[in-house]
Amino acid sequence: MMSRSLRSKTLPLLFSRNPKVNPCELWAPSQALFSTHIVGEKPVLVRDFIHSALYDPRHGYFAQRSRSVGVLQKAIKFNQIEGRKAYMKYLDKIYKGSEISWFTPVEIFKPWYAHGIAEAIMRTANLSVPLKIYEIGGGSGTCAKGIMDYILLNAPTRVYNNMTYTSVEISPSLAELQRETVGEVRSHLSKFRVECRDAADRKGWGDVQQEPCWVIMLEVLDNLPHDLIYSENHVSPWKEVWVANQDGETLTELYKPLQDSLIKKCIKIIDFEKKQDSQSNALLKSVWSKVFPKPRRSWLPTGCLKLLEVLHGALPKMSLIASDFSYLPDVKILGERAPLVSTKKDGSSTDYGSYLDAKGDADIFFPTEFWLLERIDHYCSGWKKLQKDDSSKEGKKRRTIILDTSSFMEEFGLPSRTRTKDGYNPLLDDFKNTKFYLSVPTHNTS
Repeated sequence: MMSRSLRSKTLPLLFSRNPKVNPCELWAPSQALFSTHIVGEKPVLVRDFIHSALYDPRHGYFAQRSRSVGVLQKAIKFNQIEGRKAYMKYLDKIYKGSEISWFTPVEIFKPWYAHGIAEAIMRTANLSVPLKIYEIGGGSGTCAKGIMDYILLNAPTRVYNNMTYTSVEISPSLAELQRETVGEVRSHLSKFRVECRDAADRKGWGDVQQEPCWVIMLEVLDNLPHDLIYSENHVSPWKEVWVANQDGETLTELYKPLQDSLIKKCIKIIDFEKKQDSQSNALLKSVWSKVFPKPRRSWLPTGCLKLLEVLHGALPKMSLIASDFSYLPDVKILGERAPLVSTKKDGSSTDYGSYLDAKGDADIFFPTEFWLLERIDHYCSGWKKLQKDDSSKEGKKRRTIILDTSSFMEEFGLPSRTRTKDGYNPLLDDFKNTKFYLSVPTHNTS
């Protein structure tokens, strides 16, 4: 499989991961979890199980692995590396020589990755008003520092002097690391602050902010909790999946009729504007399902839906830049949009065959279907509100574009800075499974 980082068995493949909604305090990795720590006497929805498995302050994966957010002591000088083989060997040495689970793209390609994002903001933002940037899950602070460095050097002085950069970070240890990283440039400190909270909690945002702003989310969506729905065959209704603690040690799935409002809303968004099957096709499916019954499983990005609802409610004039995985190879778990569940021990990674095996010792990350992200974004902005009537003349409230990472960096970055001696460019050549999503408000605010 491929993970957030270049792992040794997949170095020649696609890479780089960054789970940025990384929570809570450091916990000794040796304290293995039992299922009773995650699921108690009452069953929980799959999204709540995943949230606990990743983010529980004492038992969650990120609480145990806080130190695994890698920070390179110095930037890689790509122009001094011979080519692909030498570059892969260099990264392999870094990972084998440490217990670091991942180095993020913004870390591997610092400062150039962050500079590309800063350039995209400067080209699009209205610089006549104070520039306000929020980053959700700022990791080590490398992105924040890189963006502020770029604006200091390339924007008019008044833009830098009047800007604010707020990191919304759920992990106290990472929040402190961000302050240290950004503080390497003293003038940044008066413009930078960290708010240690959950970005998906509406109360943390306070009153609605009508000023234009930017929100940055780098590899955040893949670690957001998802729900799971199940159907016995193609004609049976979908059911919610819950996780139950059977005997104090064994976790099992329970299937219940659809009741959860967030799940039902996500299902409507996915099905919105889809053409209904013709009666003949429906009849054929019915017959086929009886002869060859096959269960269906579908993972729903309810965590993404909740986060975007909160952001659009609190920051209605926000512009958004998000980057994440568009697909994940070698996924063992069944279902549409199924996650990879991976753990690392003694320098090597192992993938689990079930999400129920993740009991605080494993990362759980999902691919992002960018067409669905775009649809959720439009819905949360208030456009169409799932109207079935296509005759509605209400205009979209967002202008959006989806770009491959290579296209984004060729447009906004400096690709020559990440090119090796023989012309190989890992930033452009190795990110085939990642994309950027850009979304800005239109004038249709009614």
